[in-house]
Amino acid sequence: MTLIKSISGIRGTIGGRAGDTLNPLDIVKFTSAYATFIRRSGKSTSNKIVVGRDARISGEMVKNVVCGTLMGIGYDVVNIGLATTPTTELAVKWSGAAGGIIITASHNPRHWNALKLLNEQGEFLTKDDGNEVLDIAAREDFEYADVDGLGHYTEDNSFNQRHIDSVLALDLVDVEAIKKAHFKVIVDTINSVGGEILPDLFKALGVEATFLNGEANGDFAHNPEPIAKNLGGIMDACAKGGYDLGVVVDPDVDRLAFIQEDGQMYGEEYTLVTVADYILDHVKGATVSNLSSTRALRDVTEKHGCKYYASAVGEVNVTTKMKEVGAVIGGEGNGGVIYPESHYGRDALVGIGLFLSSMAQKGLTASQLRQTFPNYFIAKNRIDLSPETDVDAILVKVKEMYGQQADVQVTDIDGVKLDFPNKWVHLRKSNTEPIIRVYSEASTMEEADELGKKLMDVVYSM
Repeated sequence: MTLIKSISGIRGTIGGRAGDTLNPLDIVKFTSAYATFIRRSGKSTSNKIVVGRDARISGEMVKNVVCGTLMGIGYDVVNIGLATTPTTELAVKWSGAAGGIIITASHNPRHWNALKLLNEQGEFLTKDDGNEVLDIAAREDFEYADVDGLGHYTEDNSFNQRHIDSVLALDLVDVEAIKKAHFKVIVDTINSVGGEILPDLFKALGVEATFLNGEANGDFAHNPEPIAKNLGGIMDACAKGGYDLGVVVDPDVDRLAFIQEDGQMYGEEYTLVTVADYILDHVKGATVSNLSSTRALRDVTEKHGCKYYASAVGEVNVTTKMKEVGAVIGGEGNGGVIYPESHYGRDALVGIGLFLSSMAQKGLTASQLRQTFPNYFIAKNRIDLSPETDVDAILVKVKEMYGQQADVQVTDIDGVKLDFPNKWVHLRKSNTEPIIRVYSEASTMEEADELGKKLMDVVYSM
């Protein structure tokens, strides 16, 4: 039984007592707080809120509660049905809405669901805005419309095709080169909305696509996080031959991972690296990823004579830094590609179009393309602490210990990151549980794990 409230939305497991899980009472309260915030912010004169959802089993129930609550506040609801997170983000912009709610728990298992909250630009709320929503919810500082002021409800299922059309229209998505390459791919859409939109995207690109877990019924065939231990089926299929590429998305299609033609993981960290290299081949400019993403993006960016910047972890932090430095491409190492020419949001459809364009233009197989990039490995560990532990004090001590060393660059915008000449380690606290996440990267997995364990020992000694 879990309910987690954060600046990005509300997330939890379905069923149980009110206040303990994601249940109708909490959905009403949080949706009311969000709608009240949007109204008071005055950033949009529109009276529309867009609602889209992934294919989770609980999605229909949550959608009904969300839509009814928004109408009760007085907003007109545009329900775009089964839709990816990036599709919903774009729908907010295209429909001129005041905001949007995405009903998805992203890569979490089937018994989870969540509300992700968008502003009038179709982008995630800032930290300050998210905190304001949490405050309104805590105080239950909202009121509902009278009978003559209730909102209206409409359904619009046109946005999937509009999203596809927008990807095809991007200058650097080379549709003709992709068609000439006659790619054959196998795609795992994990029984969610990727199965609704990706068949039409691949058809438009002239790519022959075979689908695994393609029915959007929400009954996930495996753990939906797109990492190697969950992807045995598609990796085995690629290893048997006959496919140029395996394509994997998460349930809301904002994360993107690839399988090479030989059945090996391409590496989700390298989704962004590959797309960035392709973009920089054509357009020079800055790149951005978060502090926990691979150093390979920095290396590739500097190879092109351009400047790399790091942001705090979290999509809104990445997009804020991208706008600040005018980045031409950015994202997160978990397979999240953010391409401003489309919109400021992670978008697997955009990533697919750009990745296939790179393969087609360079005439390389996936494994050959992967070999053109620096090789790094990331180890992920965690330190479990007692609730009374002063995590901030620990991180300050770590910063002080290493800050005097000439060969270490210390960054403290989000936890503490220690950059050594040939490796790095990043320690950051969780906002929801008493743990420190420890990510480390080096030229071998053994060295990366050794570095992470070394810093864990340092923390334990405190």
